[in-house]
This record gives sequence, structure tokens and C-alpha cells, in this order.
Amino acid sequence: MDQQALHNTHVKLLGFDLLSLTPSPNNSSTFYLKGNPISRAEILGVITSRDQKPNKFLKFTLDDGTANVTCVLWLNHLTSPYFSSRQPTTVRVISEAAKRFASDVQVGKVARVRGRITSYRGKLQVTVSDVVIERDPNAEILHWLDCLSLARRRYGG
Repeated sequence: MDQQALHNTHVKLLGFDLLSLTPSPNNSSTFYLKGNPISRAEILGVITSRDQKPNKFLKFTLDDGTANVTCVLWLNHLTSPYFSSRQPTTVRVISEAAKRFASDVQVGKVARVRGRITSYRGKLQVTVSDVVIERDPNAEILHWLDCLSLARRRYGG
């Protein structure tokens, strides 16, 4: 498999796998999964904690049974210099989506989270790009099966 094929893909991972990634020595936004460079992940689990700083960020934890993964959803799009070069209408759309995601994130719900893998104070986390609250009672086991199958067939496990 082409090593770059996974780099900008949301790779389905279990929490244990995500937290055991190896950081790249040359690029802070790249991590290695069994020799494959990755930068984005999709995880699924029960929301076990929620801490919101209004107009700044929402930090929450997902527990998938293998590990607790910290997720950060930024809510400061309208005031952040990072977004100042983008079109104002685009920034407003992103900001509204983030607010919607934040209101959906409630302790006890099962959520599918996609985002960039980042490191903060030496600990891996997911900087959230989108959140979907799962209503299918089989979602967790199906995610587990997908992760195990992909690990065997695609990620070199």
C-alpha cells in the first residue's frame, strides 16, 4: 500500500491505537501507525466528560472501551486570527457548524468524531472537524469490526 495513501484520510481507529501512535520527528502534524504516516482519525465512543469554555473551545472525552480519547472542538472561529484570511461567509458557516456540534455533545451519548490528530502537552488528542451522534445501537460494534478488519488488511496489523 502506498505510504502516503492514508496521510490525509480519516483513518478509523480504536482509542488504544490512536493513543499509541508514534509522532513524526520531522513533522508535528504527522503520526505513524505501523509505519504508515497519518494525520487524521475517526473514532467512536461514549462521551464521558464535557468542559466548555464559551466562545473558545469544547473539550470532551470519548471512551470506546479501549481508551479515553480527549477531543477538542474549537469555537473561536469568528475571533481567531487563524481564520482571518478566509472568506467571512465561509468562517460563519464553519462557526455555526461548530456551535451545532457543541450542542450535540452530551455526556452519555455515543458519538462518531473525525478530526486532525494533534499533541498538546505531550498527550495525543483529536482536534474535531465534525461530530455525529449515533442512534444505531450497533454503531459501536460495527466500528470495532471495521477497525479490526482495516488493521489486518490495510494498516499492516
